[in-house]
Amino acid sequence: MATPKAINFVRTRRSSLIAAIFLMATSAIGPGFITQTATFTATMGASFAFGILASIVIDFFVQQNIWRIVTLTRMRAADIANAAIPGSGYLLAILVIFGGLVFNIGNIAGSGLGLNALIGLEPKLGGLLSAIMAIFIFSSQRAGIAIDRIIIVLGVAMITLTLFVAYVSNPPLGEALRQTVLPDNINFATITTIVGGTVGGYICYAGAHRLLDKGVAGIENIQAVSRAATNGILVVGLMRYILFLAILGVVSSGVIIDISSKDANPASQAFQAAAGQFGLRIFGLILWAAAITSVIGAAYTSISFITVFSQKFTERKRNITTIIFIAISLLIYIVLGTPPAALLVFAGGFNGLILPIGLTIFIYVGWCRADLMQGYHYPRWLLWLGAITCALTWYMGFMSIEPIFSFLKTA
Repeated sequence: MATPKAINFVRTRRSSLIAAIFLMATSAIGPGFITQTATFTATMGASFAFGILASIVIDFFVQQNIWRIVTLTRMRAADIANAAIPGSGYLLAILVIFGGLVFNIGNIAGSGLGLNALIGLEPKLGGLLSAIMAIFIFSSQRAGIAIDRIIIVLGVAMITLTLFVAYVSNPPLGEALRQTVLPDNINFATITTIVGGTVGGYICYAGAHRLLDKGVAGIENIQAVSRAATNGILVVGLMRYILFLAILGVVSSGVIIDISSKDANPASQAFQAAAGQFGLRIFGLILWAAAITSVIGAAYTSISFITVFSQKFTERKRNITTIIFIAISLLIYIVLGTPPAALLVFAGGFNGLILPIGLTIFIYVGWCRADLMQGYHYPRWLLWLGAITCALTWYMGFMSIEPIFSFLKTA
């Protein structure tokens, strides 16, 4: 019979794994992904289904390798990079923190758009109130518990509401399924942007760092961590495809979605076309939930990289630094004046350019640095597929630099 201590350990580990899954999932399904999906579905139609599939496959191999190696080494990503290639951890930290800042400006913008659609609040005021809420969460003495619970509740709400809109919009399922594997056209810039918006930059490290902070690490937890990563990717993949179908149904019905005007909000238009004013309110709640969880996830994960510059960061100091990070993101958003939709699309593309740098280091550790992983015999099939994914992200990133930065020219 299991002892109370053993039962409590299992429950605590399960809770930590669920929290990590939803932190990764909600980070991957933020306002950037929602806006990108609406924008690219409007321009590519059912062909964009292939981009969704590509992002899920890339996500799987990226997350499996990163979650495993962080767990096995019991170190955060930047520390792993420094241990493997001296100095590379500092570069990775700078890129991820900067990429997280770019994304968080977009996340705050997304929260403003969400509240605008939900209750008609002016977007910048909505962004201000949402950022203050995130700061309040990190100011709490029980910040860790609050983060876990809020992210899980809002994550479930996002999936449920999007599923409803996908049903109402009545998308052409057969055509979508065909073009998922046999697309009429492939656009590398689109795939790089959507990959960046779902697994690039800070996102791929969010769940892994949360597990580390919860003490779920080491060889003894590797199978549970691997299953958690797989389950998280399934949750993310399901949400991505449902959102795509919801918007595809609107586009296929002949509704023209405006993606060119300065203040366009493509996803909002799609949800409103599918379900009227009720659809618009649903969109507002989904976008706000996605944005506020992403503000929390981006700030938490980005600041988890700052410890590579100093090991003296206590949890309290990290929370204070995280609050400052959110405040800076808010200030830039208010002053910048960049259209939220354009900023969200660019943020995904920029973080897609960061992804292959960190992934290259992790694949190197998996191949050559068993000493950092307690001598663990790393699965070669996973490394091979991870290496192929890494090469693919480098190629897509190289081919997409100019198109991604052109998103800022339309702002």
